[in-house]
Amino acid sequence: MSETRKAIITCAVTGSGHTPTMSPSLPFTVEEVVNESVAAAEAGASVIHLHARDPRDGRPTSDPAVFLEYLKPIKAATNAVVSITTGGGTGMTVEDRLRVIEVARPELCTLNLGTMNYGGFPMIDKYRGAWRFDWEEPYLESTRREPFVSTYADIEHMLRTVGPETGARFEYEAYDVGHLHTLAYYLDLGLVRPPIFLQTIMGVMGGIGADVDHLVHMKQTADRLLGDAYQWSVLGAGRHQFDMVAVAAVMGGHVRVGLEDGLYLSRGQLAPSNAEQVRKVRRILQELSIEVATPEETRAVLGLKGLDKVGF
Repeated sequence: MSETRKAIITCAVTGSGHTPTMSPSLPFTVEEVVNESVAAAEAGASVIHLHARDPRDGRPTSDPAVFLEYLKPIKAATNAVVSITTGGGTGMTVEDRLRVIEVARPELCTLNLGTMNYGGFPMIDKYRGAWRFDWEEPYLESTRREPFVSTYADIEHMLRTVGPETGARFEYEAYDVGHLHTLAYYLDLGLVRPPIFLQTIMGVMGGIGADVDHLVHMKQTADRLLGDAYQWSVLGAGRHQFDMVAVAAVMGGHVRVGLEDGLYLSRGQLAPSNAEQVRKVRRILQELSIEVATPEETRAVLGLKGLDKVGF
């Protein structure tokens, strides 16, 4: 990984894994998602990572019209980079997940590096009988039998078609070591263009565990396979969120927080907002004498096309 002087903070404001019952702070109306995104950017996040939710009940949606309701006011209020999910939510087809990229033509979008079991069902027991909406338990239960699908053909379609046709670059999401080898394969073929923005996900059920030795192994493997072609970012799922990003920061990486990844600010304390999580990680960085990258510095580091070239 090439040396960087400043850390990029990404904030993933809502996601698709958590459900409204789990936290009153999880945004799902248009106003909430926009306000949370703007506040996170003002707190220091230079990248806002977006999923979409039905504003009536918070269920994940792939509707480009909902994304556009977020994107336009976020762009009007901030100069943050917006990274749009292509992972969507359980049960969505690849075609569903990619529609928004074709319409919005963002600077950045995710590219998941493999098919995997993404298990949300263990959360059911904690909330059973207290659901706010009737879709929540069946949705979580569906992750027991439905994998997240990203085939080699899907990856190649994104590299050969989606990226070139929209100008979007990718936030490559690696949930395990094998995903790094897949990324290296396409780098060697010339389909992946540096600088690579590699997001290492630690602690999701079905992926690599949130342990420091695993994190070190992921970085050492990426160094060996990718050399200086990549920028490394880390997120920790659930209770591992701040442990993992603190270790990553010490190791020279970028960091990601947000209510998509973890609902808490500290042990037993639900985060009141995404911005509070951003402020906490920014304090951690400052205590380590690490400066925070601005949106324009982030665009330069990641080789992005610029906010004036998006489709929203």
